[in-house]
Amino acid sequence: MRFLVTNDDGILAHGIECLVEAAAPLGEITVVAPDREQSAMSHSLTLHHPLRPIERGARRWQVDGTPTDCVMLALEALMPERPDFVLSGINHGQNMGEDVLYSGTVAAAMEGLALGIPAIAFSFAGGDLRADVSRLRDLVPVITPLLRHLTGLQTFPPDTILNVNLPPVPAGEVKGVRLTRLGRRVYSNSLKPMEDPWGRRVFWIGGGEITWTGEADSDFRAVQEGYISVTPLHLDLTHHSLLGDTERWWRTP
Repeated sequence: MRFLVTNDDGILAHGIECLVEAAAPLGEITVVAPDREQSAMSHSLTLHHPLRPIERGARRWQVDGTPTDCVMLALEALMPERPDFVLSGINHGQNMGEDVLYSGTVAAAMEGLALGIPAIAFSFAGGDLRADVSRLRDLVPVITPLLRHLTGLQTFPPDTILNVNLPPVPAGEVKGVRLTRLGRRVYSNSLKPMEDPWGRRVFWIGGGEITWTGEADSDFRAVQEGYISVTPLHLDLTHHSLLGDTERWWRTP
């Protein structure tokens, strides 16, 4: 089995090392990842300068672009054979609820799906980039059998990526795996007004407080209770039930 491994934290990030280690017993690994952190880049492409892939070893490439760039470049230029799966992560921080709309980790998996390759995104729900990464290393023996199960499914869900969030607990305390739906996330006070050295007003996005909500079958609840959350996501954002209920809200202009 062949895997393309990428992320949005950069090729030197601890998380991608752990994902490579977890996937290595299952097949051949090719790494194509950004040369620096690309968090919250979502599904952006680099359009205004050329991309420069640099080979860092056998089947190891760094790219001065976004996670989406990396997957496109890998599949269309760098890999002699198409992989069986795209694996993205392991992100240092959760990608639950509305996070998936901003996440470069999830977007890289989505790009794999858009190019016809089944994909799985992995995140470590440790809160932020200062999460205890020693726990992530401890979870590698848990991730390998999970990967073996997901990549060995008799029918991998079509037109779908699997978004995996790992709880920030020691491997021995992981209670199991739950199939989940997206929860809800609300940020408070995440926009910080400041002044630059010349007295001009500027704003910094980040920090603040996060409030999570979700039903018993949500990703948030699963991780909170010590389970690995696996959420199926797809590219179709259409609100299908509304299309069948147009009498309630739509009037032909």
